[in-house]
Amino acid sequence: MGKGLDTSFLLQVEVLEHPAHRQAVQLRDRFVEKDERLALAPQILSEFIHVSTDPKRFQAPLEPHVAVDRAQWWWNLREVIQVFPTDESTSLFFHWMKEHRLGRKRLLDTQLAATYRAAGVDTIVTDNVRDFTVFGCFKIITVTC
Repeated sequence: MGKGLDTSFLLQVEVLEHPAHRQAVQLRDRFVEKDERLALAPQILSEFIHVSTDPKRFQAPLEPHVAVDRAQWWWNLREVIQVFPTDESTSLFFHWMKEHRLGRKRLLDTQLAATYRAAGVDTIVTDNVRDFTVFGCFKIITVTC
């Protein structure tokens, strides 16, 4: 199906002050050059807008209209496969929450993982390895500084 993108990767690419910015841009460019399929769920875009515009997280956060434009660019990228929660992914979400005894701080990542898994994604591009390794079914790609 492709590689599922996590919010952390979009932040690395789009926020210039991020320590892994240069490496993340290079990885994005490699994906585009190789015509890699990239899976993206809508909840990633809203989290990206929320975090990238937060002045408590970045000295030079994105302006809200810039963050929205960048999120929309990602969503409409030719390489992106838009994936959505389904009945199957929601059932998997509930199963994983119970099986792994996950708490409230793991809700959004677990829902994303279930959405990607139900869509056939087996690789996730993220800086938050621990959030996804617990499920035992994903290859993880990270950007290193």
